[in-house]
Amino acid sequence: MTLKSMTGFARADGAAGQTRWHWEVRSVNGRGLDLRLKLAPGYEALEPRVREAAAKRLKRGNVAVTLSVKREEGAGAQIRLNSDLLQQVLAAAERVREAVGGQSVSVDSILAVKGVLELIEAPESEEEIEERTEAMMASLETALMGVEAARASEGARLREVLLNLLDEIERVVEAIAASPARTPEAIRAKLREQVARLLDASPSFDEARLHQEAVLLATRADIEEELQRLRVHVAAARELLDANEPVGRRLDFLSQEFNREANTLCSKANDGDITRMGLQLKALIEQMREQVQNIE
Repeated sequence: MTLKSMTGFARADGAAGQTRWHWEVRSVNGRGLDLRLKLAPGYEALEPRVREAAAKRLKRGNVAVTLSVKREEGAGAQIRLNSDLLQQVLAAAERVREAVGGQSVSVDSILAVKGVLELIEAPESEEEIEERTEAMMASLETALMGVEAARASEGARLREVLLNLLDEIERVVEAIAASPARTPEAIRAKLREQVARLLDASPSFDEARLHQEAVLLATRADIEEELQRLRVHVAAARELLDANEPVGRRLDFLSQEFNREANTLCSKANDGDITRMGLQLKALIEQMREQVQNIE
């Protein structure tokens, strides 16, 4: 299974006998699978089958499915004379003739009165209805396949975008790891500076307390664990991008873990250059999180 987006659109047309129909399926991102159906009047009974067919192909997203149906008027229909209405029209026409004089009303004029002649659609057999229903469902399957293909195409593009972002994240992580500010000499110098400030602020510090404060400062300055976890997250994200199943939710959770480590790293940074790269890292992670929101 290739990585899939939750965005897609497809349409499919079909016909059976004198009935023509048109399916449209639209999909955008969503937390789960939310199906919204708009079926033509008289075809509401298709809803359970439509939902089942959509759920087989689409796992997440807000999906709108629309069915439009048009039946050709007059095809296979029969003309029926409304005798009751005809008698009423004839009686009315005769009264008018008697009142004002003149000739009798023509047959064409009488037949032109709405309702005198009625167009009756020929009833469909159960076999015809079943054949049309199956043809409609086959057309829906075509539309769903089109949406699935569109989502796969967009997913392939997203995969490349995410892989490039992961490469950039990894590059920044390694740049932070190699920063001169993380060398033992730089850390010791920074620690001496901070201890000196402590002594200036409170000359009465005893040696035990001073040792504790120095250890605490050194611990706060150590970002090795954050860097290691970020490396692990990068590897995990790459594995998910090659997984044979929907991974959108897991990538979303992983992007939150990326952000958590980046926030901790920035808060512990003891150097302006590391802080700058930490902020760059956070920007890349935010871009990743935005792209992940649209993955199935």
